[in-house]
Amino acid sequence: MSAPAPPHGTTGWEPAWQQALYGPGGFYRASAPSAHFATSAQGIPGGGELLAAAVVALARRHGCRRVVDLGCGRGELLTQLRRLDPSLHLTGVDVVARPTGLDVDAWLVSPGGAALPDELRDLPQTLVLAHEWLDVVPCPVVARDATGVWRSLAVAPDGTEHLGPVLRGDDLAWVRRWLDDDDGSDRRGEVGRPREAALADLVGRVRSGLVVMVDYGHTAEDRPPHGTLTGFRGGREVPPVPDGSCDLTAHVAVDALLAHLRIGRAGGEPDTGRAGGRPRLARQRDLLRDLLGDPGTKVPHALSRTDPPAYLAGLARRAALTTLTGAALGDFWWLLVPVGPAPGDASAPGIG
Repeated sequence: MSAPAPPHGTTGWEPAWQQALYGPGGFYRASAPSAHFATSAQGIPGGGELLAAAVVALARRHGCRRVVDLGCGRGELLTQLRRLDPSLHLTGVDVVARPTGLDVDAWLVSPGGAALPDELRDLPQTLVLAHEWLDVVPCPVVARDATGVWRSLAVAPDGTEHLGPVLRGDDLAWVRRWLDDDDGSDRRGEVGRPREAALADLVGRVRSGLVVMVDYGHTAEDRPPHGTLTGFRGGREVPPVPDGSCDLTAHVAVDALLAHLRIGRAGGEPDTGRAGGRPRLARQRDLLRDLLGDPGTKVPHALSRTDPPAYLAGLARRAALTTLTGAALGDFWWLLVPVGPAPGDASAPGIG
C-alpha cells in the first residue's frame, strides 16, 4: 500500500493549479482568455450576441433585473448585454481590474478559483452567470496505482506527475461514488468536491433570482476513464503544465453537482437555504433552441430583395446559432438553479 514519497519540489495538483492560474503572474492575471481560446461568449462570430440574448431571455423569465457575469474575462459578454438591454444592472467579476471603457454598473475583483469577492452577496432579483468558471476551479487529481488503490497525484513545475498519498476521507468517498468501477483497470480523474462547494457558496449569495452554470462536463454515462485535465495556449491544446504559461482546465462532473445541490432537501430541493425550485440540467443545444429558436429555420429568401441587410443579418444569426447548438458547443451543460420566491410572488424580497 505504500509508495515512494513524491520528489522535492512537487505538490498536489490542486494547489499547483491554483498558483498557476491565479497566483502572482498566473495565467489569468497576465493573459486575456480571448487570446488563447474561443468560447460561446467570445471568438465565434455572432456567438456572443446570441449568448447574451439567451441570458436576457432567462433574466426576464425569472424576474431578474440584475446580471452578474462571474469570470467575465474582459467583459465581452457584458458589452453585448448592455447593448441588448440597457435597463439591466450589470456586474462583472474577474481576477483583473475593470477594463478601461467597459460600460458596466459595477466591477468586482475576485481572488480567483473557488474564492469569491466578499462584496458578492445578498443579491436580489439577480441572474448570476458562471460561464466556463467551474472548469477552472482547481481540484485534486487522482489515479489508481498498480494495486488498484486510489492515490492523489503530485506534480512538478514542468508537469511531471508522481503518485502521492492514499486517498482517504471525503475525497475517497467522492471517488468511490463518482469515479470508481469494478474492473480494476488503470484509471484517473478529477475530484469534484471543490467545484460543488464553490457552486453552493455562489448559490447561497443570491437572495432571489437564478444561478446559471455553463460548462463542458460529463455524467456517469460518459465519464472519461483517464480524466480530462488539459492545457490551452494560443488557441491550441497543450500538455497541462502548472507554470503559468497556459490555461489549465478539466471538465465538470455535472451529475455530482446536481446531486450535491439536492442533498438534505426533502423532495429534492436544492440545499441552499433559499430554495426557489428544483435545479435542472440541460444541454446547450436544447436550451438555446427553447430560448432563441431552431437554427434549422431558414431565412426567407424573399427578404434578400425587400431588405438585403436584414437578410444578411438573418443568415449570420442562423450560422452563429448553428455553431452554438452544433456537435461541440451544443454538448455544453447548463445547470439552472432558481433561488427564492418565484417571479410575481408578492412576498419576494425587493420586488415592488
